Formats: sequence, structure tokens, C-alpha cells
Amino acid sequence: MSETKKIKTKDGSIVYYVNIKGINKMHSFDGPAYLPQGNRRAAEYYVFGIKFTKDQFDNIKKDNNGVPFYKTAAAKATGARV
Repeated sequence: MSETKKIKTKDGSIVYYVNIKGINKMHSFDGPAYLPQGNRRAAEYYVFGIKFTKDQFDNIKKDNNGVPFYKTAAAKATGARV
């Protein structure tokens, strides 16, 4: 899978997306995927193109379901030297 990319539009909006099999989908595990004109209060949360409310997104992050192995605490505790 490709990495998440960031686009900043002329009006100041910020969009995070991932390209899956040639299709761009709004996506971010780290926070909002869409910030209209940089306004964090109006932020929208997307995971692989599916829109979630802030509460739903927070629950997804807590559950760690679908989160890549390198973003979990278990992967960081394996003793790998960085």
C-alpha cells in the first residue's frame, strides 16, 4: 500500500489521501484527513475514504483495529534499534 500524501489547496485547505490501486481516497490514521481552509474545528475524519465522526475516529484509534503494526506499542517494544 502507498503512503499517505498531503495536498494544500490555494484556499488553504489541507487534504491527506492514499492511492489504492490507482484510486485516491481521503485517509489519515494520525488525525483529520480534511481541514477546510486550515480550520481544525471543521475538520473531517476519513479512513480509506470512509467518513467518521470525531468520536468514531477516536474509538478506531483506541481499538487499534486496522492500524499498521509499526504504529502499535507492541511493535515498538520488540527491541529494534533505530
